[in-house]
Amino acid sequence: MSAIVVIPARYASTRFPGKPLCLLSGKPLIQHVYERVKEARLVSSVIVATDDRRIYDAVEAFGGEAVMTLVTHQSGTDRIAEVVMNRPELAGDAVIVNVQGDEPLINPGMVDDVIGLMEDERVSIGTLVKRIEDAAEGNDPNVVKAVFNSGGFALYFSRSPIPYHRDFLSADVPKMFKHIGIYAYTKSSLLSFAQLPQSELEKTEKLEQLRALENGLTIKVRETSFETIGVDTPEDLERVEKCLSISL
Repeated sequence: MSAIVVIPARYASTRFPGKPLCLLSGKPLIQHVYERVKEARLVSSVIVATDDRRIYDAVEAFGGEAVMTLVTHQSGTDRIAEVVMNRPELAGDAVIVNVQGDEPLINPGMVDDVIGLMEDERVSIGTLVKRIEDAAEGNDPNVVKAVFNSGGFALYFSRSPIPYHRDFLSADVPKMFKHIGIYAYTKSSLLSFAQLPQSELEKTEKLEQLRALENGLTIKVRETSFETIGVDTPEDLERVEKCLSISL
């Protein structure tokens, strides 16, 4: 099984404008993401979907593939859906992977893992989770938590600590999983999802994946041992720079 990875990237980030073009160890941040994803075994091609000519030109300059998309999209998913919709050569069961453009430390194995979930024909969407090891993350609303059944299918995602450990009294970290924001879809499930209106749970938690669950789309998760750092602020960029310097 192989897949196409589409990386949504926009310039006008509220907290960090121009983020995809910020230099990290001498390269634009978006280039780090692109090159890491390209190393995944199951990836046939990588595309950056953007609404900004500066990002498009930067990707082309380092030899990557970029596509200009509409500026009106409300989410990265919508941006990816536009790219996929304009590729009629892709069959309905073609696998599409959404990798965020602010994940310069993403491990290629994570991409292969999420693609592998799509071998199960019952799966509409595949994604990853990681065991929470720091108790502070369990109570952090910026860390999205996931619960899933014995078959690995997601039951719910929340910014609150779930499951709630009623009898938890010790200083140990309760068994909880955080959601890692990488997704795999079939082309047909992606386009169906993108056409659905925002759901009530999605509006409440500000979590797009709840729209899928509320509308009966199945989300299967796989646990990963890899850690990654998303870049949302200049301070995050400094943290990633330190990680890269240590790994060199």
